[in-house]
Amino acid sequence: MSRQPIAEYALLSDCRSAALVHRSGSVDWLCFPRFDAPSVFGRLLDEGAGHWSIRAAGATAIRRRYLGSTLVLETEFETPDGRLTLTDALAVGPNERGHELGLRSPHALLRRAECTAGSVELELEYVPRPDYGRLRPTLQAVPGGVLATGDPAPLLLSSLAPHDIDGGSARARVKLAAGESRAFALEYEPGAGPEAWWSEKEIQRRLEETRRAWHSWSRLHQRYKGPWRDLVQVSGRVLQGLTYQPTGAIVAAATTSLPEAVGGSRNWDYRYTWIRDASLTLEALWVAACPDEAMQFFDFLAGAAVRQLEDDGDLQIMFGVGGERDLSEHELPHLSGWRDSRPVRIGNAAWTQRQLDVYGELLSAVHRLRGQLGAFSPATAGFLADVADTALRRWREPDHGIWEIRGERRHFLHSKLMCWVALDRAVELAAAIGGDGDRLIRWREGRDEIRRAIQEQGWSEPAGAFTQTLGGDALDASALLIPIVGFLPGNDPRVKATVNAIAERLTDSLGLVYRYRVADGLAGEEGSFLLCTFWLAHALALGGELVRAREVFGRAAAFANDLGLLAEEVDGATGELLGNFPQAFSHIGLVNAAWAIAQADIDNPAVRA
Repeated sequence: MSRQPIAEYALLSDCRSAALVHRSGSVDWLCFPRFDAPSVFGRLLDEGAGHWSIRAAGATAIRRRYLGSTLVLETEFETPDGRLTLTDALAVGPNERGHELGLRSPHALLRRAECTAGSVELELEYVPRPDYGRLRPTLQAVPGGVLATGDPAPLLLSSLAPHDIDGGSARARVKLAAGESRAFALEYEPGAGPEAWWSEKEIQRRLEETRRAWHSWSRLHQRYKGPWRDLVQVSGRVLQGLTYQPTGAIVAAATTSLPEAVGGSRNWDYRYTWIRDASLTLEALWVAACPDEAMQFFDFLAGAAVRQLEDDGDLQIMFGVGGERDLSEHELPHLSGWRDSRPVRIGNAAWTQRQLDVYGELLSAVHRLRGQLGAFSPATAGFLADVADTALRRWREPDHGIWEIRGERRHFLHSKLMCWVALDRAVELAAAIGGDGDRLIRWREGRDEIRRAIQEQGWSEPAGAFTQTLGGDALDASALLIPIVGFLPGNDPRVKATVNAIAERLTDSLGLVYRYRVADGLAGEEGSFLLCTFWLAHALALGGELVRAREVFGRAAAFANDLGLLAEEVDGATGELLGNFPQAFSHIGLVNAAWAIAQADIDNPAVRA
């Protein structure tokens, strides 16, 4: 089983697929040619599921960083005799700049090792195990590298280093002196043959092209200049890196089945696009990266969900990155899971759930980005109006809620709140989405009715707070969104009481916030949620409590790894990151909380150029 801490990994992305590289130089997760494709390397979840390691033998110190404003990784190994720099990237297409980032990605992982001082011995181990480790390909040495066959798509490893091949594994040791280098490219391309090998010169050129492409995207998009600028901008690049360029879909995380508790069974596949997560990502990118491509996502969603709302149904809450609707969940019993956290799952059964909050998140994103969106196509405008109509029609019904409770449906306050948001934003957007006349009147009346229901039934005197469900007494961190979405002001006495109740009674020993602490129909425990902790900081800022807001923000942000990456949760006992990685939700929370604190701090306002 894999035991490496989640924080030890770095993200690579070509805006189509993702790789995770361990600090030691081992690629332990890679899915080609899409985020949700079967893994080629899966040692993250099982020691036998494949990896590709490049490192300096006998390294005594390791440092790493992203090169400037990119997702190109540089790792430096020091040994008693010398120093080695390893540069890693998922290649983007040649000459891609700005908005084109990832448009022509060739499905290639590029790696270049250079001795920068003294001499080093390079150790390489190449163990491809496609289809989540279920396939053991045949490797053969050919002029220019190593060819792996036996999978529907061959894997081509371009390399001038001679490899010793033993069945399905290849190893090499290369002595490098100062100024010498070796470059490698692993390409996934159905039908490609040995003529497709990349030269070392070509690999170096494409690494530089990829660095320039990311830098160009960042220079064009990233304009935030407020506090925690570096963290906000890293978060913006992570969120862009989780975007599937061909369709505009945005995945919730790059991985599957990293657990919410070590050894537990709350292990889910997050490599899909949730309407909620993607909408919130677009809102966060408004701060961190100016999402000029947002219209692509709304058009994608309108196409994926066509006729669902017209037929008086619910809007499906999530899709595959290509618009796939059936995301049936399966277990992979041959994988032991990260630290023996079984089962490992692919697919996600939540796709069948009713979650009424998605209507609000979607229309809120449209409302936030309206200044950057052109005129909607008739199909997209009609879809958005149908979203508001469905929120109006469904809000009185129970659902599974934002936390995807796998049990009976309930009347979650957060779901009602986001239906209110859907109608509130639809009223503001009425002219753009065709909401005039009687339709607009119905939206306004429905909005007012939901407000009354939340204020009358969502507040609990015994709890002294707004609660998880209408008429209930249990606390839920999602109530922190009441001021964040503008339902009530941050200085409202009931809001402040709710914020204080959550801060006092829904936090762990590290001061991080749990989602809730009541039975949810699932076995086992979970860690505290970084998103919820950032929500607390955000709500405190809206209530004018900037000192507390900064303290809470700093507490959560401190769990970012050395590259600025965040997982979903934190183990309160050990402080270790838990859950899928990197997690869009956590980076969304960081961006929005930083922005809120900056806006509330009149002595140091954030500026977007």
